[in-house]
Amino acid sequence: MTVDKTAIRDAATVIVLRDRMTTPSVLMGQRGAKAAFFPSKFVFPGGAVDADDAGVPLATPLSETCRNRLLDESPSDLSHALATAAIRELWEETGLLLGEPGNWPGTPHPDWQRFADAGYLPSALGMQFFFRALTPPGRPRRFDARFFLVDAERIEGDLDDFSAASEELSHLQWVPLAEARALDL
Repeated sequence: MTVDKTAIRDAATVIVLRDRMTTPSVLMGQRGAKAAFFPSKFVFPGGAVDADDAGVPLATPLSETCRNRLLDESPSDLSHALATAAIRELWEETGLLLGEPGNWPGTPHPDWQRFADAGYLPSALGMQFFFRALTPPGRPRRFDARFFLVDAERIEGDLDDFSAASEELSHLQWVPLAEARALDL
């Protein structure tokens, strides 16, 4: 039996749920055809935890319940870094801001400068951890991904304005839950 020695990276994904009481939809985008991980697939915003994520201040941390669930079966406390990574990836990939008005203590990391310039601190208020997935062996990249759910009401600004999004995801859209499985996931 061969052992897959591909390094497994911690990752965080955020599923933003809109109109949950009427016609629920989730925010999704399509990865590029040349992406190393899930090319051309529709995905939720997310990505690997960066080394600097643990040091980013949160206006409101994860709830104690959420933090404790993340600690379950984890060798170390990555809850802060995971929440920060999810917020950062949402911001980078969609331009949507999950935060609270506030001033940064000190100089923000360059990845967070535009976030800070908008007058916000990242906030984990309302984020709920609900799923963990490990990329199967044999893939060129492997992730230990934690999925967070957050209500779209927690997003600051226009939910349909993706003008500040990076080019990592295209076709950003709110997908009705009833139609999500029809996408190339």
